[in-house]
Amino acid sequence: MGALLDEGRVMLAKGAAAIEAVVAMIRGLEEAGYYIAGKGAAPNRDGVFELDAAIMDGKKRRAGAVCALSGFRSPITAARAVMDKTPHVLLAGSGAAKFCAEAGLEPVDDPQSYYTPAVRSQAATDALSHGTVGCVALDRAGALCAGTSTGGVLNKMPGRVGDTPLIGAGTWADERVAISCTGQGEYFIRAAAAADVSARMKYAGMSVDAAAAGALADMQRQGGDGGLIAVDAAGRIAMPFISHGMRRAACDGAGNVTVMVFR
Repeated sequence: MGALLDEGRVMLAKGAAAIEAVVAMIRGLEEAGYYIAGKGAAPNRDGVFELDAAIMDGKKRRAGAVCALSGFRSPITAARAVMDKTPHVLLAGSGAAKFCAEAGLEPVDDPQSYYTPAVRSQAATDALSHGTVGCVALDRAGALCAGTSTGGVLNKMPGRVGDTPLIGAGTWADERVAISCTGQGEYFIRAAAAADVSARMKYAGMSVDAAAAGALADMQRQGGDGGLIAVDAAGRIAMPFISHGMRRAACDGAGNVTVMVFR
């Protein structure tokens, strides 16, 4: 994460758009294989790798997403293509795969050799073991962007879709703030957690820190856990979580770098 963060910092300093930085960072995380996303995703109960991703451009509120996608290396690139090349926001399953093939996106020829699951077994618990990668960015032009990518919860039912590709639940960006969530997606969906952060800022006048904490608290009351990353239009960063830890990294406008797992 530290190496990717430095790459993203340089991109933004040179004037790259927020969306370009977000896609580059998430692609790097997908390819790393250290997370339950991209190369590190685990198969569903039927042994099939189904991945989800979403991206949202806050300036124009354009968005693209894929869910239950099989057969392609970079779900975040697929989500970007949906946003840029179709009139739709979300494509699913075989339809998403057909679109990716027609768009010339890089396929996975042999899933069993390509994927190296970061976590290989579901713990003996009722908890939904999970892992998601995401990035939020503010560029020099003042544009905000958020993106998220995941392999979903471990041992999931075929066709299960979490919060990641659902705009407003796990991913959101507008003129105020960009948010990417990680955790037990079913609970983030019920709380519309990502959009809730922006709503708290708009209607209650909350800071990004207070709004992010409030959205997580609302989700936690239902029994879920997880966290989120957010950056507002002034460059203020929030990275709260209510789980044991959350691997996270950030760089502010002054060049101050944070890379942490626990509190």
